Amino acid sequence: MADTPNIGDRAPDFELESTAGPIRLGERLEKSAVLLVFYPGDDTPICTRQLCDYRDNLAAFRDLGVDVLAINPQGLDSHESFAKKHDLAFPLCADEDKAVCGAYGANGLLGMTKRALFLIDRGGVVRYRKVDLPIFRRTAEELQTVIGDLELA
Repeated sequence: MADTPNIGDRAPDFELESTAGPIRLGERLEKSAVLLVFYPGDDTPICTRQLCDYRDNLAAFRDLGVDVLAINPQGLDSHESFAKKHDLAFPLCADEDKAVCGAYGANGLLGMTKRALFLIDRGGVVRYRKVDLPIFRRTAEELQTVIGDLELA
C-alpha cells in the first residue's frame, strides 16, 4: 500500500470511469482545483449525508474554484443508482481495483474504504488532507472555511 500523500506532495494522477464518463485527475486540474472525496459506501447513512451536504453546497465549492470528485471501489451501476436517487451533480468514480484508494492511503481494514479528503491545487499539489474513521465526516461549511484560507493556484 502506498503512503498517504502529505500536504505539499504531488498528488498521484489517475484515470477512472465515473458517472460523468472517464475522469483523469490531470485534465480536471487544468480547469480548477479538485477536492477528492473518498467514502466507504453508496447509500450508507453517513456517506449519504456527507455527499448530499456537498451537493447542496456545490455552487459554493465552484465559487471557490474547486471541483468535487467522489471515489470508492463500488461499480458504476451502484454509483449511477446512488447519484440518481440523491441527485448528486458531481462525478462518482469507480475504483474497483482499489488502486487509487491505495495511492491515497484510503484503503482501510477488511476492505472498507476510509473516509478521506484531499484538496489538490491546479499545480497538482496536495494543499489539504484529512483521513478519518468512517464514522466521522467533514461538512461542506468546514471545508469551505479551509479552502477560503488557502490560495489555490
